[in-house]
Amino acid sequence: MSSPMNKYWIPHLDIHRKVITQELQYYLGPDATVRPYTLEGEDGFLITTPGSCLTDEQIDDICRKSKDIWDRQAAAKAQQHPEKLLKRPLHQPIIVSRGGSDSSSRRSDSRHHYHGRRRHDD
Repeated sequence: MSSPMNKYWIPHLDIHRKVITQELQYYLGPDATVRPYTLEGEDGFLITTPGSCLTDEQIDDICRKSKDIWDRQAAAKAQQHPEKLLKRPLHQPIIVSRGGSDSSSRRSDSRHHYHGRRRHDD
């Protein structure tokens, strides 16, 4: 018989989805799951586990590993475009649309840029 499951929400701030997905069962056991979840308008993760939630130390470890991934991604992006060094390379603005009189070209332009846009946890 399965034990009752507890559900916990934590904000996504400083947590890469790939890292929390990979680390969760290591910390909380094989029955623990995690998925993106919005609570009261704030994005985060819903953790389901038969036991208690992550400790502060475990969350700190996940945040450190997440930062490592983002730093590697930023370094790789800087190598691809060395002429475009930005202070915050992962926050480079992406054009969604431009003002103008020709709406059809604007629509196709925004569609093109949307597909290339990074999600916050990639």
